[in-house]
Amino acid sequence: MKFGETFMEYLQGDQGKVSDKYSPHVEYKRLKKVLKSCRACRASALKESNSNGEEDDHETSNLCQFESCQLCDQKFFSELKKEASDIAGCFSSRVRRLLQLHTAPGMQKYLVTLRQCFKNDQQAMMQECQILIEYAMMNAIAMQKILKKYDKVHCSVNGRNFKSKMRAERLEILQSPWLIELGALYLNFNESNGGKSNELFSQFSCNLSDTEPIMTLMFPDSVKLEYDLTCPICLDMVFNPYALGCGHLFCKSCACSAASVMIFQGVKAASKESKCPVCREVGTYANAVHMMELDLLLKKRYKQYWKERHASERAETVKQSRQYWDLQTRYVIGY
Repeated sequence: MKFGETFMEYLQGDQGKVSDKYSPHVEYKRLKKVLKSCRACRASALKESNSNGEEDDHETSNLCQFESCQLCDQKFFSELKKEASDIAGCFSSRVRRLLQLHTAPGMQKYLVTLRQCFKNDQQAMMQECQILIEYAMMNAIAMQKILKKYDKVHCSVNGRNFKSKMRAERLEILQSPWLIELGALYLNFNESNGGKSNELFSQFSCNLSDTEPIMTLMFPDSVKLEYDLTCPICLDMVFNPYALGCGHLFCKSCACSAASVMIFQGVKAASKESKCPVCREVGTYANAVHMMELDLLLKKRYKQYWKERHASERAETVKQSRQYWDLQTRYVIGY
């Protein structure tokens, strides 16, 4: 079965789930028709040019292959960017809402726990997690395939360049830190159930070895994603991890140190000019994501290690807090 048919079956088979909650999706079928019409028009223009004897075959072929197609450029690169933005926004908002039910703080956590005494929402949350993963994967594959078709029709690399541009603008859904959080959420659920889940997510794995901690997500169509869980600053497994706006993962203490802010102030207290320690992009601290599910997974897998890192970070936080208030006191009294 071709992917176009598979994608349409996905949309139609999950009509209630997709249309109500996840309406933004790649218009794969319509954009493919635009490519077909473009190919027909270009072939017709080439035939007419050859019949008039305006150019030889070699020159006309080169003109046809490498000339920019305004119709496709307008249809694809504007619409696909909007679709990718809508998909990324829908995905992140739904994942946030799902994670809040599992890692709710304070009174909200108490209310969620009280509700579970009367109704077990774990199965519903797992189904929601599965829907979100399928939504991300199907749209990501559709985006990749339609861009490959664009390059094939036009004999260009514009589609590949557009994909790189989307990744640079944080619109590539497979690079979203929320996908890592979903993987960690599944693994936390699976371990709480004794590892007996036989759902789609049986292909999720997390190798937290001391040498190279990696989370691996295996999906249909031979898509394999690997996320390195090593902090690039301390070169240790990430603890109390944060993903900056650029997608790079850091320990909270390391990210704060790189931005010259104290741990108790938090990552988002960094100035707007603070740069990512890896890619040196400005402004990534403002959009930092606290990876709470990933931290919970590390806490469950390595309890002793997590306790040691927690004690170390707490001691450093107390030390920095004392230094900060000591400086504030000296400034007030004039020393």
